[in-house]
Amino acid sequence: MNAPLSGAAPVPIPSRTQFVLEHVTHAILTGGLAPGSPLVETELAARFGVSKTPVREALKTLAGRGLVVMSEYKGASVRTVDAEMVRSVYDVRLLLEPEAVRRSVVSGAGLEAAHAALERADAASDAAERSLANRDFHRALYLPCGNPLLARMLDDLRDQAALVSSVAWQARPTWEREADEHRSILARAEEGDAKAAADLLREHIEAFVHRAFPSPDGQPPLDKQRDGRGDEERA
Repeated sequence: MNAPLSGAAPVPIPSRTQFVLEHVTHAILTGGLAPGSPLVETELAARFGVSKTPVREALKTLAGRGLVVMSEYKGASVRTVDAEMVRSVYDVRLLLEPEAVRRSVVSGAGLEAAHAALERADAASDAAERSLANRDFHRALYLPCGNPLLARMLDDLRDQAALVSSVAWQARPTWEREADEHRSILARAEEGDAKAAADLLREHIEAFVHRAFPSPDGQPPLDKQRDGRGDEERA
C-alpha cells in the first residue's frame, strides 16, 4: 500500500505553489504517489491547506517536467513508467549526454558540484533524495558543455529520468552499482580524459536501462540499434 502524503499547515501565499510542488514531487519519487495515481485538485488542496490555484499551478509545472499527465476528461495523474517511456527518454540521453560531458571535460570545467552530488546520494535516506542527487550529478557534468541549448535539452529530461530511477530502484535497488559507475566516470573526468569519461557515461546509461527494463524481445542496446552494430550488451 502506498504511503499517504504528509499533512501540512497553511504556508504563506507566495510560497504555496512551490510548497505543493516540492511535496508532490517528493511523493511521486518515493512511491507515495504511484505511477497512474489520480491527482485531484480538491483533495490536494485540502491536504496542504491551500486553495486549488497553487495546486493547479504545481500540477501544470509537473506536467511540463514530465512527471504528471494532464487529461481533459480524466484530470491529472502521475505519469506511468513503462519500457516505451524509459527507452524514449534514455535514447535521447544517449544521443546527447555523452557528447555534452565530453565537451565539459575538454573545457576543464570544475567538478566540485559532481562530488557534492555523489556525497548527497551516499547520504540519502530515501529514493527521492537519492534519485534527485543522481540527477544533479549528471547535470553537474553536462552543464558546463558550452552549449546552452544542449544543456537545456538535457535539463528537460532530468525529472523524467529521476522518476525512472526511483521506480526502478523500488523494484531492484541497484543504486550502489550506479554510484560505483559514477565514481569511475568522475575519475576519468578528473584525469581530463574526455573520451573515456564520455564512453563510460554512455555505458552507464545504457546498462541501467537494460538492468531495470530489459527488452522482452531481445533487442540489442539502444545505441547499437541506431548504428547496426552487434547484439552483445556492454559489460
